Order: sequence, then C-alpha cells, then structure tokens
Amino acid sequence: MSEHPNSPYVHEQYVDGFGTVRVRPLDAEGDADVVHGWVREERAAFWGMNGLTRDQVAEIYAHMAGLDTHHAYLAELDGTPVALLQTYEPTEDRVGETYEVEPGDIGIHLLLAPADAPGGRPGWSSALMGALAVFVLLGLDRPRVVVDPDVRNEKALARFVRQGFEPGPLVTLPEIDLPEVYLPEKKAQLAFLRREVAFPG
Repeated sequence: MSEHPNSPYVHEQYVDGFGTVRVRPLDAEGDADVVHGWVREERAAFWGMNGLTRDQVAEIYAHMAGLDTHHAYLAELDGTPVALLQTYEPTEDRVGETYEVEPGDIGIHLLLAPADAPGGRPGWSSALMGALAVFVLLGLDRPRVVVDPDVRNEKALARFVRQGFEPGPLVTLPEIDLPEVYLPEKKAQLAFLRREVAFPG
C-alpha cells in the first residue's frame, strides 16, 4: 500500500499472482466511455443504468462528484480499468432506513468489468475484492461494510459471501423520485463485513 502526494490514486496494492491494483476517484467525463460500456450490458441490469446514454452516465457521476456522502472510484489492474466502486454513508442513503446503522458503517456498490476484459482470469474477482476491502476497511478506516444487492442478483450475493460477508435481513429499499435521481423500489439482501472478520488479528 503506498500513496504519493501527486498521485491521483487513493490506494495502491500489489496482489501476489494477480498484479497491482490501484484505485482512483472516477473522472465523470474522462471515464464515461468505459463506465457506459459496462453499465449498458445486460449483465449489469441490476446497476440500473441499462438504457442511459454515455452523456447521461457522465452527468450522474458529475453530480455524485459534488456530494460529500457518495463517492465513485475506478479500480485498475496494472493500468487497465477492472471495476467501478461506489461508497456511501448509509445514514444519507435509502438503505439506512432499512437496518440499524452502526457508527462508522460504510456502504458500497461494486460493478466488475466483463469477465473477458483484460486482466480477467480465474480468481481475479476474489483477489480484486480483497484489495478493495483493504481500501475501504483499512484505508478509509471503517469498522463495517454493508452491501445491498438485488435479491435476484444471486451471483453478486454469492461473491460477497465468499469474501466473508454475513447475510443480513431481506429488505425493501423505498423508491426515490427526485429531480436529480430516480431509483425504483428494490428488494435487497443486505450483507455485512466487519473489519475484524476480514482482517483478524
């Protein structure tokens, strides 16, 4: 793990047998082509941006860049984009209405690059999620992570459980209908990862 004062990266970690994972704040305009390419795929239906244009995707992330409570990051493996990571304060998000938020909780949404993307190989998602757990729990100094995958997204849930997340309650996230954001009601399976579970001792 290393941070350089002039580096755009907020996290850098060499993962043995995998490569160097770097995390940097998402550039809403500069990364729009990559992100739009991922979110418009059928496999990303649960991300909720399937029908959006490139410019609409850029607009959403430009809006997010102005928030103190929600942040978007791009994870790279040896310089190639491999995942979109969003972090948020559960108390400032609809998920906070559905469970008892503990002090220091942080929520994440994670979208992995297509499996056939450069760098994709057996075990890569697990190695990548391990590096992102280091960034979120240790780098951002948080005691617990919460995720809220759609109940139908069995792949994502299985991936989180393999990483040590403990399934929590099944909840219904309320619809949000604001001028700047619309989110339909969502049935979600909450899951939690405590820092002492991910990094014992």
